[in-house]
Amino acid sequence: MNHDVLNWLSLADKFAADGDPKGMRACARELWELDAESMDGAAVMAEAALYSGEREEAQTLVEEILARKPKHLRGRLVKAGLAAVEFRLDEELPLLHEIVAETERKRQALDPDDAYYGVLQHILDKARGWLADGEYLAAAPDKAAAELLARSELMDEPLAKADSYSKYLFMRNYRNQSLQESRQAAEQYEPLLGITAYAHDDVKKLPGKKLRIGYLSPDFREHAVASFLEPLLKYYDDKRFSIYCYSTGRTDEVTRKLRACHVHWRELRGRSPRTAARLIAEDKIDILVDLSGHTQGSCLPIMAYRPAPVQMAGIGYMNTTGLSAIDYFLSDEVCLPTGEATAAGFTEKILRLPHSHLCYAPGFVREIPAAGMEAPCMRNGYITFGSFNNFAKVTDETLLLWRGILDQVKDSRLVIKGKICSIPSGQAIVKDRLTRLGISLGRVELRPYSPDYLEQYRDIDIALDTMPYNGGLTTCEALYMGVPVVSIRGRSHGARFGASILTNAGVKELVVENDINYVRRAVQLGNAPELVGAYHSGLRANLLKSPLMDRKNYMNELETGYCQIWENFCTN
Repeated sequence: MNHDVLNWLSLADKFAADGDPKGMRACARELWELDAESMDGAAVMAEAALYSGEREEAQTLVEEILARKPKHLRGRLVKAGLAAVEFRLDEELPLLHEIVAETERKRQALDPDDAYYGVLQHILDKARGWLADGEYLAAAPDKAAAELLARSELMDEPLAKADSYSKYLFMRNYRNQSLQESRQAAEQYEPLLGITAYAHDDVKKLPGKKLRIGYLSPDFREHAVASFLEPLLKYYDDKRFSIYCYSTGRTDEVTRKLRACHVHWRELRGRSPRTAARLIAEDKIDILVDLSGHTQGSCLPIMAYRPAPVQMAGIGYMNTTGLSAIDYFLSDEVCLPTGEATAAGFTEKILRLPHSHLCYAPGFVREIPAAGMEAPCMRNGYITFGSFNNFAKVTDETLLLWRGILDQVKDSRLVIKGKICSIPSGQAIVKDRLTRLGISLGRVELRPYSPDYLEQYRDIDIALDTMPYNGGLTTCEALYMGVPVVSIRGRSHGARFGASILTNAGVKELVVENDINYVRRAVQLGNAPELVGAYHSGLRANLLKSPLMDRKNYMNELETGYCQIWENFCTN
C-alpha cells in the first residue's frame, strides 16, 4: 500500500481515537485525492459520518464502496456500525465476527512495525468493541466477555487496556464462576493500570475525630444506584461526619436533587484519574467509598491512587474489585455471613452490616405509582409470572426452571420485559432460545422496555429472580409494587443479593436454597391465588416498616462500621 495513503489512514485513526470526525474528514479528502479507486477516502468519510450521527450520508457512502469493492474492510466495518446504531443484531453480529476473524488473520501476517498493522489494529479495536456491545444486548454476556478480554490484550495504552479488562470482569458476573477464578481474574486488573498509590504517612490517627466520608461515583443521576443514595446523603449524623460527593458522570434532574442535600459537592467529570485523585486528596477525606466497582464509567483508576487513607467499595458492584488500594467491601450477614469461606473470593476485608448493606429509598429517582392492591390472577383467572431483569442475566438453566414452573401451574403465563424485547432482532433471539428449550411461545409475552414499567407490575402475580446474577433494584421495585419475588440464595455475594433484599424486606420465606426448591416455591405460590393476593395487598406496607427501608437504622449501622474501620486504621 502507498506510504502516503498509510500515513493519512493512520492519522484518520488517531482523529477517530480523539473523537474528532472533522479531522477524519480532512484525511478522507486527502485520501480521495491520492487514490479515489481504493475507496479508502470514501470509507474514512463514511466512518466520520457515522460518528457524527450523519447516518444517511454514511449509508450512501457504504453502498457506493461495497458496490465497487464488496470486501472493503473499513466499508464493511461502517456497515456493521450502522447496523449497530439501528439495533439490527441479525445483520451486525455475523458481519462483525467476519471482520474480526479476517482482520486478525491479516494482522498476524504482518510485522508490528508495518504501518498497515496499526490501521488493522484500529479496525479490530472498533469491531471487537461493537461486537461486545452487540453480544451483551443479544443476552450473550459470555461472548461479550471474550471480546472485551481480546480487546484489552490488543491495546497498548494502560488506561484503555484496563478499562476494557474492567468491563470483561463485569461481564463475567452474569454466568457462574468459582470464587477462586473470580478473585484471580480481578487481581489481574491492578497491574494493567501501572499506578503508584499515595502513602498517607502524615495522616494523624485520631480515633474519635469527626470523619470526612467521600462517595465517588459516575452515577449521581438517573441510575439504579441512585435509588440507594438518599440515606447516605440525607440521613447521616452531621455531628460526627462530613459528607463529600465526587461525581464523574453526566448530570440530570436526579443530580440536582442529590446536590441539594447538605453535602460538599465536587464535579470531576472529564478529569484524568490522576487529577481527580489529587483533588480528593486535597479535601483530606478519611474514608473514600467507591460506588461503581467494575461497572460502566468505573472510578477504580482513581481509587488505585489511594486518595484517602481508608478506602471501601460497595452498593454499585457485587464482586471484589481486586484492587489492593481498596481495604474494605461493604456487605451484610446474608450475602457474606461471618465465618463463611465465601469472603475468600474478595481481596478486600469485609465490612458486614447486621441487616441490609443497602437501603432502598424509592421516589427519589422517579415518582412511584400506587401499588396494585389486587393480584392480577383474581381478574384473569390464571397466574402471570414475570421477569423485568436485564435478559443478559437469564441463563438457559434459568429458562429451564421457568419451563418447569409453567408446566406445573395450569394455564400460567410468563411476561419477559426488557430492552432486548424492544427490537425485532432481539425478540427473534429470545423466541429462538425459548423454542430451543421447549417453552411454548403461546404462554410467553415479550414486552419492550418502557418508562412506565413500574405500573406494569400490576400485570404480574409473581416475579422470578435470575441467577447467578440476581436482581437488585428490580427486586426492590417488584416488592414495592406488591409483587412477591422468588430467589435462590447462591454461593457468592452477587448471587445472594436477592436473598439479602427479601430477608431484610421481611419475606424470608421467598428465599430458597437450590433449583428444585425454586421451582417448588414458585409452583406452591402459583397454585395458591389467595396467598398471592395477600402479598399484593400487604407487601408495600410491610416493606415500609422493614430494615430494607429503615433509613435511620441503616445509617446507624453503616456509621458504626465507618467508626470501626477508622479505629482499625488508627490502631494499626
